[in-house]
Amino acid sequence: MTTEPTPRIVRLSAPQYLKAMKPGENAAAALLLAFTLIAILWANSPWSQTYWALLDTHVGVALGERHFDMTVKHLINDGLMTFFFFIVGLEVTREFKIGELTDRSRAAVPVVAAFAGLAVPAVIFLLLNPSGENVQAWGVVISTDTAFLVGALAIIKPKFPGRLRIFLLTLAVVDDVGALIVIAVFYSDALQVVPLIVSAVLLVVIALVRFLPAARGPAYAVLGFALWIALYLAGIHPTLAGVALALLIPVFAPERRQVEDAVDVIRAFRQSPNSQYARTATRRLRQSISINERLQTDVGPYVSFLVLPLFALVNAGVRLDSASLNAAVRSPLTWGIVAGLVLGKFVGITGATWFMSRTGLGQLAPGLRLRRVAGGAALSGIGFTISLFIVDIAISEPARQDQARIGVIAASLIAFVAGWAIFHITDLVSPPEPIGMKLIRPIDPERDHIKGNPNAQLTLVEYGDYECPFCGRATGGIDEVGAYFGDELCYVWRHLPLERVHPRSFDAARAAEAAGLQGKYFEMGAQLFAHQDDLEWSDIYRYANAIGLDLEQFDQDVRVHPSKVLHRVQDDAQDAEAMDLNSTPTFFVNGKRHKGPWDSASLIRALEEGRS
Repeated sequence: MTTEPTPRIVRLSAPQYLKAMKPGENAAAALLLAFTLIAILWANSPWSQTYWALLDTHVGVALGERHFDMTVKHLINDGLMTFFFFIVGLEVTREFKIGELTDRSRAAVPVVAAFAGLAVPAVIFLLLNPSGENVQAWGVVISTDTAFLVGALAIIKPKFPGRLRIFLLTLAVVDDVGALIVIAVFYSDALQVVPLIVSAVLLVVIALVRFLPAARGPAYAVLGFALWIALYLAGIHPTLAGVALALLIPVFAPERRQVEDAVDVIRAFRQSPNSQYARTATRRLRQSISINERLQTDVGPYVSFLVLPLFALVNAGVRLDSASLNAAVRSPLTWGIVAGLVLGKFVGITGATWFMSRTGLGQLAPGLRLRRVAGGAALSGIGFTISLFIVDIAISEPARQDQARIGVIAASLIAFVAGWAIFHITDLVSPPEPIGMKLIRPIDPERDHIKGNPNAQLTLVEYGDYECPFCGRATGGIDEVGAYFGDELCYVWRHLPLERVHPRSFDAARAAEAAGLQGKYFEMGAQLFAHQDDLEWSDIYRYANAIGLDLEQFDQDVRVHPSKVLHRVQDDAQDAEAMDLNSTPTFFVNGKRHKGPWDSASLIRALEEGRS
């Protein structure tokens, strides 16, 4: 094989990725909330005139007789928010190409639920506002604020949130796509032909930037700014320049050859430090990661901690005096937004999830239940960033804008309380088991890798790691246990790759799953255990050849279409995280966690006790 599969050492597994992202997301949500409260308090304080004066302050540049200016509010909404939509576009592109949405069967449920969560709120809003000047505001209710959604989930802290969080983030990606399409199609001005043609030409040029030998970053920046101007003149909302640019920026998973080249230069720099090696090492490191991922890392924090708080500051200010509140209470616009976001999101997402699962058209990830989705669906009624964004471009009258903003804020508060209530009530009605003491996902003969009798009453489930020497030793003991009980025992292996201490364990797990697609899962496992010090991909391909695998098919499964094996490994790892497993091997005897030694005699005694 001339091309090696994507190395796992440079990519976090799902549980690690979620843990790594939580602190930043929670802090960003907290800052967004803080600036929202500042805007509301400022707009209703004795100094409220300074707030409105700030929004109407003009900022611009002059070149000779030419002058271009915008108000502070429009500069943020039309200018800085381009970076927000740029990051959204980068995330969407990544998810569809190398992320959660690469596995179409896994993505089916959250994708359909997201579309239902877009359509049902709009229908409910239009039922309450079937005609008149409020109709144009139907787009306000379609979008969920991802930052607030993640922050709310962290505050409520439902049991076992990992799978739900992935489901909601996948749903949020599709939700963002739908919102962007709505803005582009329904909230753009009359189109101007010449600037539109210029925009199309710029898109072609941007698509070709990837072929430049150098200076691609500056080229994207200059052409992106030119595209923003062209779309602004064409009558299309200029923030969509960020989306268009993001969709044309390449994304790829790191390749081992590039990573190893960077390591070689770093090794040379360590032996002989000099500026030439330093520049080369920096360049090689950057080239090993796609520009999509680099931009998310470089630009994302500025969007989360600067752009979005400023957006909240200039858009969340709403008059909450008695006149405004009375008008909002009597306004079908306000109630349409509240009903659309709170009821529409809940009914649309929960109903679509139930339908997809019940009909078999899709399936929830193992361990995820409809009651958990219902709580997440309620929280999805927290509409803020894009909701307020559309309020500003769909409604021109200040009084009705205030009514709409009150509706968005009220709906977000109600959605948070509803989500909290659903999570806590369902936990009271059906209390979750103590973490880690009981197997949370039952054995599934269609899904699990089994030795012995799938219908046996005695069951032994091992969570292990192919690079763990203790797992390798336990495997010999497992053979003795299996020989002792014969057809009375069902043994299952599940993955718990501890990448911090065993950097090749995730690759080994993927290789085993790929071998399993050809019916030789345990044969590959035996090879991996026998060669735990040699688990590079070049070694793994030798083991695949030794057990008679079709190498071309094996290569396709681990490299070209990795989602076939990747999600199986991630599923097991997420189960382990939910049960708070942090060491290998970990055994479950007849569904209960085994404590104590895992030698064959101890496991036989534990199974015998279960039989009696």
